[in-house]
Amino acid sequence: MPRWENLWVNANLATMATPIPSLGLIQNAAIAVNSGRIAWIGSMDDLPTPHSHLAHTFTDVKKHWITPGLIDCHTHLIFGGQRSNEYQRRLQGESYESIARAGGGIVSTVAATRKTTASVLQGAASSRLARLHTEGITTVEIKSGYGLDTATELKMLQVGRKLESDFPGTIQLSFLGAHAVPREFIARPDDYIDIICNEMLPQVVDLELADAVDAFCEGIAFTPSQVERVFETAQKSGLPIKLHADQLSDLGGAALAARFGALSADHLEHAAEEGIAAMATSGTTAVLLPGAWYFTHATKLPPIESFRAHGVPMAIATDCNPGSSPATSLLLMLNMACTLFRFTIEEALLGVTRHAAGALGLSKQIGMLEVGHRADLAIWDIQEPAELCYWMGANPCVEVICAGQAMRNHRF
Repeated sequence: MPRWENLWVNANLATMATPIPSLGLIQNAAIAVNSGRIAWIGSMDDLPTPHSHLAHTFTDVKKHWITPGLIDCHTHLIFGGQRSNEYQRRLQGESYESIARAGGGIVSTVAATRKTTASVLQGAASSRLARLHTEGITTVEIKSGYGLDTATELKMLQVGRKLESDFPGTIQLSFLGAHAVPREFIARPDDYIDIICNEMLPQVVDLELADAVDAFCEGIAFTPSQVERVFETAQKSGLPIKLHADQLSDLGGAALAARFGALSADHLEHAAEEGIAAMATSGTTAVLLPGAWYFTHATKLPPIESFRAHGVPMAIATDCNPGSSPATSLLLMLNMACTLFRFTIEEALLGVTRHAAGALGLSKQIGMLEVGHRADLAIWDIQEPAELCYWMGANPCVEVICAGQAMRNHRF
């Protein structure tokens, strides 16, 4: 009688499960799965023979590398329209901030998203999700925030739940009603915060449409005191916190996120030393977004050395959105993190696996090849893990496994 449902042999593994910064490499290894979870992992030398009798499904991966399924822990995949006109304006010298203040930016996508039907939003987002999936991504976080009214925010999150039902991996939804001040509330942002706290969030909670609550703390968005009101309401509802923090200026966003025990603080180019120290104490993950930094012609790098010095875990994500990071390649973000932000290979790969799982509060479920974790795997045609950061425009992923089930016809 076979011991396991699935067994992959003759593999090289990057488990991400050993003390940081090691990638937990095991060569000439095998990994077994039962009921969608990893049941055994180790050296081929420790497997009984013959191997083919150990599992119902036996796969020889022929020395290819296996990593945990990759995790894109910060995206805005659901939106209407596109903003290539703003891209052209930035090429001519306008800043992201000035375009936003002139009525472009987030609020222009809001207008398009409000007009777009749920079915069209779902189809477009599904295409973006599929492109991520082909690169070995098995978990994706998706934010709302392009509705800025109750009906459209709920519409976006409902589309997210439909995507979740069709996607073989994991989707985490974040309610981002506090993404920008809508035009109709531009002179009275506190009234809009009232609507978020008293109308939007209660319905989001009642309908179970979100796994976390996010906000944008910035001069072009919301003040720390306004964000505090949203977070206090979220915590009363039992939802964890995330924050777009210190992207364009230092408003103390990192410290604010830490004070509320946020899962993550994201962007962080202008984060102050005291905020970073507070993040280390609270266990808040720094999610860094090289695509947005690159696309908006930013010049101030995130304080990587301070994150290292304080032991703050760093994750990487696409920030896929129509305005500041129209990116659907997490592999490209790995290259950018290393090239632009000077991440080490180990930091980059941990940033889309183990640390990205932490940014979603899922460290006990995904992000490592470890017994008991969900069997989300990516199989790669590479000679060493550094190639995942090295190549630009290449996709060496030959198989994606979600909960132990192969999602593509393998190419090995």
